[in-house]
Amino acid sequence: MSREAVKSARRWVVKIGSALLTDDGRGLNHAGIESWVAQMVALRERGIELVLVSSGAVAEGMTRLGWKTRPTALHELQAAAAVGQAGLVQAYESQFRRYGLHTAQVLLGHDDISARDRYLNARGALQTLLRLGVVPIINENDTVVTDEIRFGDNDTLGALVASLIDADLLVILTDQEGLFERDPRVDPSARLIQHGQAGDPELEQMAGGSGGALGRGGMITKIRAAKIAARSGADTVIASGRQPDVLNRLALGEELGTFLYAAQQPWAARKQWLGGLMQAAGRLTLDDGAVRVLRGAGRSLLPVGVTAVSGRFRRGDLVLCVDSAGREIARGLINYSAEDTARIIGHSSSQIQSLLGYLGEEELIHRDNLVLC
Repeated sequence: MSREAVKSARRWVVKIGSALLTDDGRGLNHAGIESWVAQMVALRERGIELVLVSSGAVAEGMTRLGWKTRPTALHELQAAAAVGQAGLVQAYESQFRRYGLHTAQVLLGHDDISARDRYLNARGALQTLLRLGVVPIINENDTVVTDEIRFGDNDTLGALVASLIDADLLVILTDQEGLFERDPRVDPSARLIQHGQAGDPELEQMAGGSGGALGRGGMITKIRAAKIAARSGADTVIASGRQPDVLNRLALGEELGTFLYAAQQPWAARKQWLGGLMQAAGRLTLDDGAVRVLRGAGRSLLPVGVTAVSGRFRRGDLVLCVDSAGREIARGLINYSAEDTARIIGHSSSQIQSLLGYLGEEELIHRDNLVLC
C-alpha cells in the first residue's frame, strides 16, 4: 500500500527538522541542504510539486550567536530566529538557484491559520507559487510569535500546510529511521513500525516523549501531525534524512521509514480549517448521551448535553468538547459567550429565550462548525 501511494503522490510537503539542518547543533548543514535540494529538484523533474517546511532558524541563530543551549526567554528565542532565518533561507536559495529555480520565503503564524480570511489568502498565495513553479520555503514566524499562539512544532505546521494546499503526501525527515515500537536509543532491539494508520491511538503510545535540545518536537508530534494531514487525505512518511537519496528512493517506491496512511475520507475544506485551529478559548464537558450523539449521529451540540463550562470565550470562538474523563471528543465554533453558555447548559433549546431573554441559536455548536477528534 505505501509503495504505490507514495509513487502516485503528485504534491508533496517535505519537512526537515532542526537536528538534520544544523547537524545536531554544529552549524548549518550545508552538505545536507545541497543533497536535499538536489533530491527535490529531481522530484520536480518527475512532475511532483513541492513545498518545503524547514526548521532550523532558531538553531542556526544559536550557532551564529555562539549559544550552546536553547534559551528559554521569549525575546532571546525571537532574536535567535531573526538571526538564523536569514542564513537558513540564503542557504536554500543559493542551492535552488544552481538549478534555475526560484524560492519564496513564507513565514506563517497561528493567526494566518485561525483567521478564515488569512487562511484563504495563505492558501491562494501558496497555490499561485506552485503554479508559477516556485518552491515555497515555509517556517513558523518565530521572530514575533509568542508561546500562547505558536503551532508548537514544525511537524504540526507541515501537516497544516499539507491541508492548506491539498497535498497528497507529507514527508517528515528526521534524525531517526522512523517510528519504533520502543525508543531505539534505549533499546537497540526495538522494531521499526513500517506501516500504520494515521490517528491510531496505539501509535501515540509507542511514540513516547519529546525530541532533542534543538527542536520542540519529538516522535509524538510527528504521529499527531500525520493525524492532522490525514484529515485532508494526505498520507505521511516519517524517514531518516540521513539516508542517502531518501526522497528519490521514496518516490521510486522503496519502503523506507514509517508510512502512515489516511484511512478516512478527506474532510470538507471548512472542516479542515476548523481542525487546524490550535488555540481554544474554552472547554465544554459533555454527558455520555451527548458524546454518543456527536460520535454516532453527526448532529449539532445542544445545551442539554453539556454539564460544565470553563474558559472565557465569546460567540464564534473555538472551544473544545470533552467527555467526563477529560478526553477531547470534538471542537467547534460556539454560538454563545461563556457567560450565556453557563446559564443554558443542561436545559433544552426551547428554554434558551426564557433563560437569556433572547434566542440566538438552538445549538451551542452547529454541526457545520463542529469537527470530531
